[in-house]
Amino acid sequence: MSKSNSHADEPTIIADTNLSRAWARLFLQIFDSGRTEISPLTFSLTGFDADGGIAEIAGVRESLDRTLKLKKKISVETVAFTIFPDRLWKIARGDRKRLFSLYAGAFPRYVAMNRAANGRGLYFERMTNFSKEVPCDGNQLEFILSSYNERAGVRDTMLQVSIFDPARDHIRMARVGFPCLQHVSFVPTKEGLAVNAFYATQYVFDKAYGNYLGLARLGAFMAHELNLPLARLNVTVGVANLDGVRKSDASLAPLIAAARAAVAPAAPPKAPRPGVSARGASA
Repeated sequence: MSKSNSHADEPTIIADTNLSRAWARLFLQIFDSGRTEISPLTFSLTGFDADGGIAEIAGVRESLDRTLKLKKKISVETVAFTIFPDRLWKIARGDRKRLFSLYAGAFPRYVAMNRAANGRGLYFERMTNFSKEVPCDGNQLEFILSSYNERAGVRDTMLQVSIFDPARDHIRMARVGFPCLQHVSFVPTKEGLAVNAFYATQYVFDKAYGNYLGLARLGAFMAHELNLPLARLNVTVGVANLDGVRKSDASLAPLIAAARAAVAPAAPPKAPRPGVSARGASA
């Protein structure tokens, strides 16, 4: 007898140039269906600017953050920080060794601030301090960057980081909030850097927006250090689910409205009245 509610469907593919619109498409696709999840999902973003930034829609991001706060969930920015500490990168002023040092010094405080959520680790910490048996004293990102920059012809399989660690993560707890992100790889292409990430499961309401934002920022950092533009972010998710969101919950209405507005097709321009040109002058 099956113990799962998941389905062996064809992959759902969501590709966009705007993070907010892409997330809204994902959220609404599940919300408007008779299910509570999509399995599997491929979520792909392009259209990054010269600094690796991705377009967003303020109304969607703000509405989501308000709803998350109402539900006593953590903010989009806090989720993104677990994957890439953007504010520390700004403090480091482009010096990655200082970034790694700042993060290592602050990490014990991050754990102490929320031991229930962070006691098993954070994603950027796993990337930069995985195990002392790993080269560069466990800093997988530094190993990738130093290896790529010191010589030509580095194989693509070298440019990957592991998050999931069987020694720590194969445990028998009924529910484990970390790590949902399992693996990230980086692929230099003619168009720029492509970033590929894999989640076994992902919580679309609680975490997905922040996950995608954090991965985009990680990609921008790696692209900067590899002297490449950021070309694409691909996220593969085994099971993307709403994680307990009740579709009848009236408090979701502002978020649903913002999401629907984000994905609504643009209204076509109004045709000029008969006898009036497009500039408004008489024909």
